[in-house]
Amino acid sequence: MAIKRYIFSDLVDHLKKEEISLIVGPRQAGKTTLMLQLQDYLKEKKKTTLFLSLDFERDMPHFLSQKALMDRTRLDLGRKKGYVFIDEIQRKENAGIFLKGIYDMQTPYKFIVSGSGSLELKEKVHESLAGRKRMFELNTVSLKEFANFRTGYKYEDRLADYFRINKAEGMSLLMEYLNFGGYPKVILEDTFEEKLKIMDEIYRSYIEKDIAYLLRVERIDAFGNLIRLLAGQIGKIINLNELSSTLGISIPTVKNYLVYAEKTFIVKRVTPYFRNIRTEISKSPVIYFNDIGMRNFAMRHFGRYAMLHEMGFIFRNLIYHLLYEKTRYDGSTIHFWRTKDKAEVDFVMNRGDEVIPIEVKCKELKDKTIARSLRGFIAKYNPKEAWVVNIGFKDEETIGDTRVKFIPYFELI
Repeated sequence: MAIKRYIFSDLVDHLKKEEISLIVGPRQAGKTTLMLQLQDYLKEKKKTTLFLSLDFERDMPHFLSQKALMDRTRLDLGRKKGYVFIDEIQRKENAGIFLKGIYDMQTPYKFIVSGSGSLELKEKVHESLAGRKRMFELNTVSLKEFANFRTGYKYEDRLADYFRINKAEGMSLLMEYLNFGGYPKVILEDTFEEKLKIMDEIYRSYIEKDIAYLLRVERIDAFGNLIRLLAGQIGKIINLNELSSTLGISIPTVKNYLVYAEKTFIVKRVTPYFRNIRTEISKSPVIYFNDIGMRNFAMRHFGRYAMLHEMGFIFRNLIYHLLYEKTRYDGSTIHFWRTKDKAEVDFVMNRGDEVIPIEVKCKELKDKTIARSLRGFIAKYNPKEAWVVNIGFKDEETIGDTRVKFIPYFELI
């Protein structure tokens, strides 16, 4: 049984648009599989398709020029409407300009293009194709996709009820996901040994291909060490001076490498929320990993966590993912809050006209205890709502005009 990716329906809806459908995301997240599923969907609709990949040596001659690609396309599809899939476009030099020229020919063909993360893909392609594409970001398998796959899609429309009622099974799924993350090949493999080998291959391919060749980073060892350092600091404020000293590279190089890591979908930076710069913390960000399995592998703890209480920051990383998925299309932004007197709130969801402070507790609460820092934020900003996300406790409390909701993590899925 294949893992159902919920971005599939968005891509199907976009097939009728003239814009290029541009699928980006980390290496081995499932982009090629998704494109092949789209091609099968179109074939079932009796539509004509062509699939080319820059990973295949036999297809490379068709990308020597725009004319060469169009000649091959017309050979297979004729001059009527058809669908052209191009995989691994980041391997094409000046990919953005190449695709722009193809699109501007106003052909009858719809292009669906994919590529793994790189500055070439994220920046130059994005700039060259302004107004000519819609970008779809395919991350590794989410907790929602993972849980529905593991339960055979029996509870697809009531997944929160499944976690609430089947607590032991739900906890087992949570622990598996927090240990191994969401790379599809890792999920589909049964044994720990094979999962570890697959994760090692994904990590090595990322460093040796995306970083060494696409980004032309000279100090590959320093970049790999940076990823390991960041893995040990998820949810903590990044100190550039400390990273520079530990790695033996300059602060500007550290900044560049952080950008590379983010643009290649390995980490995400979360910036602080503040209104009073004098009393609240500096602009230094905190880091979370796009995939928890990648974080654990970099830390040498892949699949080795046995107790939930060992996984506080990893659980917080998961909650960041859930909040990101919840807000990615509504214009909200996610931040954290720290003050110079050490008060801190894990996340602040900024919706423009309102903010929601969110405290994360990697345990099943027994009562409506509200931390001092969260109370401090409430007193300072008087939000309408505040959340305390935890393993399974659900209730409400009121502080002044603020309704504090205790929310089980699975209700964010």
